[in-house]
Amino acid sequence: MNAKRTDGRKRIAVVTGAGSGIGRAVAVELLRGGWSVALAGRRTETLEETAALAAGAAAETAGGEPAGGEPLAVRTDVSRPEDVNALFAATVERFGRVDLLFNNAGTFGPGGVPVEELPYDAWRHVVDTNLNGAFLCAQAAYRQMKEQDPQGGRIINNGSISAHTPRPLSVAYTATKHALTGLTKSLSLDGRPYRIAVGQIDIGNAATDMTKGMQTGALQANGETAPEPVMDVADVARTVRHMAELPLEANVQFATVLATTMPYVGRG
Repeated sequence: MNAKRTDGRKRIAVVTGAGSGIGRAVAVELLRGGWSVALAGRRTETLEETAALAAGAAAETAGGEPAGGEPLAVRTDVSRPEDVNALFAATVERFGRVDLLFNNAGTFGPGGVPVEELPYDAWRHVVDTNLNGAFLCAQAAYRQMKEQDPQGGRIINNGSISAHTPRPLSVAYTATKHALTGLTKSLSLDGRPYRIAVGQIDIGNAATDMTKGMQTGALQANGETAPEPVMDVADVARTVRHMAELPLEANVQFATVLATTMPYVGRG
């Protein structure tokens, strides 16, 4: 694995939802590996905590120089075009380019709500964050990657097992994650002439605050509630880094990483 481009300069990443969970784990993994990373999220204090975690874990090279990359915290609501434009402007101003976007920001929305009772505002919030936010960030990354020199870069969208198979009472989340697969495919096709590689990682039951309840009991398709296994979020982060550090001539189009015995294959 190599955090440097072919011209020997450090690679630059933008990670959304970097203040917690999968986004934090991926950002820390990239920073430890020598990437410089723009950390995007709604709360500046949690982004600064992510940066501190990476700094505390960064190893020293033989020459005495820090092995870790440089973090940049940028408060961002990905559903707001002006915030997304400001995020990428700040990243390019500080680092000069963008080599990777990890499109990770997302929300499950209100859990356990039947379709007929889901408030429209709740539906819109999930769609605005998970789908519109992913599009806005991908669009901004695409514009930058197309124009920069050397041209190109990589976008990795956080899909989810729910991009394939829904959980009960999850209509908004599932709809947006299915839509992300279409976004991934279209961006991948349209990015080919500009050396923009686009892939998707579908993650199942990584141990984060969002999945805390699964170990005590999650609603199953047969109506029962049962505990589900989880996996270390660090394993997800290493998978994303592997995808990110491939040469642009190679692409992981879709990857699925999940707790081995979670109810996915044959769910329901």
